Amino acid sequence: MIRLVVRTPASTEKRPSSTSDPSNVPGPGCPTTPTRNARTWPSRPVLVTFRSPWSGRPFTRTPEASSVTLELLLLILVIGTAIAFDFTNGFHDTGNAMATSIATGALKPKTAVTLSAVLNLVGAFLSVEVALTVTNAVIRIQDSSGAPRPEFLANNGRELLMIVFCGLIGGILWNLLTWLLGLPSSSSHALFGGLVGSTLAALGIGGVNWMGDGSKLDGVVGKVILPAFASPVVAALVATIGTWLVYRITTGVASRYAEGGFRWGQIGTASLVSLAHGTNDAQKTMGVITLALIAYGTWTDTTNVPTWVKIACAVAIAAGTYTGGWRIIRTLGKGLVEISSPQGMAAEASSAAVILTSSHLGFALSTTHVATGSILGSGLGRRGAEVRWGVATRMVLAWFITLPAAGLVGAACFFVGNGIGGYPGVALVFGVLVALTIWMIRHSHKTAVHAGNVNEDWDADATPAASVPVA
Repeated sequence: MIRLVVRTPASTEKRPSSTSDPSNVPGPGCPTTPTRNARTWPSRPVLVTFRSPWSGRPFTRTPEASSVTLELLLLILVIGTAIAFDFTNGFHDTGNAMATSIATGALKPKTAVTLSAVLNLVGAFLSVEVALTVTNAVIRIQDSSGAPRPEFLANNGRELLMIVFCGLIGGILWNLLTWLLGLPSSSSHALFGGLVGSTLAALGIGGVNWMGDGSKLDGVVGKVILPAFASPVVAALVATIGTWLVYRITTGVASRYAEGGFRWGQIGTASLVSLAHGTNDAQKTMGVITLALIAYGTWTDTTNVPTWVKIACAVAIAAGTYTGGWRIIRTLGKGLVEISSPQGMAAEASSAAVILTSSHLGFALSTTHVATGSILGSGLGRRGAEVRWGVATRMVLAWFITLPAAGLVGAACFFVGNGIGGYPGVALVFGVLVALTIWMIRHSHKTAVHAGNVNEDWDADATPAASVPVA
């Protein structure tokens, strides 16, 4: 049972009271009670005190304190959209690890996405060392420790929260559009693009970290643009050589032994890519949420991520992975080349080698670009293999426009939300996100791809990545 005590706050104004009657003299700690001779007090907020009989500790709130402020609403929306982005990241990038294993029959589709989901979940807990500084690579809203810059702490971090909120929307909508078209693209680059766009709209050119300090490859150029060009080329070269070596070494080995061994090898290398993906990509969302919490004032530790944030992001990316992202899995597994088990193992091994080497050297590569380059390379390394260059061209075009497209969405959201201002502006931007998400999901049902048909023969007329141009 909870006792409710309503009190009016003490006033500095002297209130008249009757002293002729001792019963009218308040006891220690009791609020002064006006007599009928006292004039009416000015109206003041009523303090409502809740006292629990178990704890005995009261807490007091005014009516104003119980309302949802604009900053609190923005914080809630940032957390929600960040988790939603993490979910889209999961299903959007499942194919990076499991497309070839599914295409060659090394794993059944549902088994593959389940294994990948578990490994993404585990990977999300392995490292959070760079979570809080991940946005520093492209925008200037934090100091070197990961804390928001002092100018962004005014009004409970309202401006920073709006920048991050709009950037997340840009990343989510681009992920959904490329998923609808069945085109693999980088979720990390979509997030960075959205953040760059919203930052440009809010702070101008100076708010974006274009080149870093010049001492190393950093900023938008060093962390996004150059890796986008280099990573698929390097991965393709490694996979081409690896595939050629695999076929060369296994010449004369009975096919049934070779196929079985390569399929087990595929499972191992695909699992390694899934683990690396969970470790790398979940950190980005953890960092965004923690940054928002610090800006709002509910978290002060710039060296750690709240436990509930780790759990929420890990579960979100794992759940997204489990849903499959079948449209992109089909494009990677069937649309680029017809993959055999030796090619699949060579492609996955190349992806794992390039990703782990780049992580050790401090380069943040897109797993999507690496995986796609590896699959193309496996086709080039096998004599007589057919490479569908039309599909590859569409994918490369999507990579080129990921950053500016997500940036335009992020900038537009900030201009609209900030221009209208207040609750209506935030509500309109969020409403656009929900409406476009629903439309794309409904539209995807016209050319449904699922676990039952993901391995069917490639049909350019009925496959999203081949029949729908990027627009």
